[in-house]
Amino acid sequence: MILTIVHVADFDQFLRTFSTRGVEKRREHGCKGSWVFRDRDDPGRVWALFDWSAEDYEGFLTDPEIPAIAAELGVQGPVVKVESMAAYDS
Repeated sequence: MILTIVHVADFDQFLRTFSTRGVEKRREHGCKGSWVFRDRDDPGRVWALFDWSAEDYEGFLTDPEIPAIAAELGVQGPVVKVESMAAYDS
């Protein structure tokens, strides 16, 4: 699992792109699913959780089409990848 946090200019535009071009590109790089969460106190702050291996995610990041898709998503500032520290069965 990969968790990222990003700030976007327009959440609706972000979701339109994330759910179309983003899905296609993530599938190309082995992503098996994604979940989007929005900060109630800051509507531009978005968490995205991906069912993705670290290796496939790194390949995605080096895809030359990603900067254009990120611009279409309205990403502002760097994407923060959150490191998993532990996993539990409940």
